[in-house]
Amino acid sequence: MRVYFTIITVVLVVLVSPASAQEHALFRERDAYMADLVSKIKASTVSVGTYYYKDVPMTRFLGTGFAIGDGSRIVTNQHVLEAIKEKKLMFHLRIFHKNLSGKGVKAVLLAEDPFHDLAILEMAGKLDPLPMAADGALKEGHQVAITGYPIGFVLGLNATTHTGIVSAIAPVILPTPHGSLIKGEMIKYLEDPWEIIQLDAVAFPGNSGSPVYRIATGEVVGVINKVFVKGKKEYVLKEPTGIAYAVPVSFVRKLNRSIKK
Repeated sequence: MRVYFTIITVVLVVLVSPASAQEHALFRERDAYMADLVSKIKASTVSVGTYYYKDVPMTRFLGTGFAIGDGSRIVTNQHVLEAIKEKKLMFHLRIFHKNLSGKGVKAVLLAEDPFHDLAILEMAGKLDPLPMAADGALKEGHQVAITGYPIGFVLGLNATTHTGIVSAIAPVILPTPHGSLIKGEMIKYLEDPWEIIQLDAVAFPGNSGSPVYRIATGEVVGVINKVFVKGKKEYVLKEPTGIAYAVPVSFVRKLNRSIKK
């Protein structure tokens, strides 16, 4: 019996080991690729906030952003800037990143698109810009990742990454049989509909403005939006969902092209 079990064990080792070795090598290769990709994305993902020596605390977090173009332009959500615009504190606007000044670098608003909740800033410094995917490159089921500052400065200036897939690409708002639920501001989105990206990845309020990028290519496909889109897409729901949404990068490209050099 001992000989019998020894033979079976040897056969199993011969049959299983090559496949396992190949799988382990593949996993290591994927891990190395993902680690390198996240490192590159983090190098270009910033925290958008304010700095003023009389404020307590002196630095305040508003949202996330990422570098495009020549590296001095920062993409974020338009709603991220609303609070300081209303208080006329835009001159306190700063971009924070561990590779920049500790007090942040000054930034100005170059262009904004309220309809798609996008804004492009220009900062007094440069980071490596992120590549943007071509229009139509994203498909449902594609694996994606989100890198940003979900809880602001609470745990330091360290961007975090979450992964998931594209659950759906669908209209930002759909007609409803309950006409009374449609608010005045939403009518314009029914008249001029556009598609948003629905994700199964986890996103938090601080992620607003975070880049959504394909894991396979490292190209940005969208901009996380935790306020604007959610209010349109889920307006008929009594309770908010945990679904994350993103604005397609095609609108970022269009807004960037509108800026006069």
